[in-house]
Amino acid sequence: MSSTNEQNNSLLDPSTFVFPKPLNSTTVTIEFCDRVRLLHRATWVQTELFLTFTPPTIGSITLIPLNTDETAGRFRVWLSVPGSEQAQLMWDRKVEGGFPELKVLKQRIRDVLQPGKSLGHSDKA
Repeated sequence: MSSTNEQNNSLLDPSTFVFPKPLNSTTVTIEFCDRVRLLHRATWVQTELFLTFTPPTIGSITLIPLNTDETAGRFRVWLSVPGSEQAQLMWDRKVEGGFPELKVLKQRIRDVLQPGKSLGHSDKA
């Protein structure tokens, strides 16, 4: 019994915690302006992308809140694929003239990661 307690105690001992190694996987990065409270939209997009592109297709989605004059109103979605030299810009609110319709964003990401994959209702006109 004491062996089980010792094991449980070590699981709760912060000195035994090890930071996860950086992933060598596909990542999505969402930059958003925190001044205009875009956190909810960013987390919604994050959730929807994880539901559509489950790991290991997308290994991580990072949210980056920004709060400067230069980044006011920003909402960008980047896709980084191992082996590619640069991340690809999938959406920029200012360039596109608005926030991404999830159907369109999912199709763009799918076309890079899994061409030909059906997105079900997201592929319907």
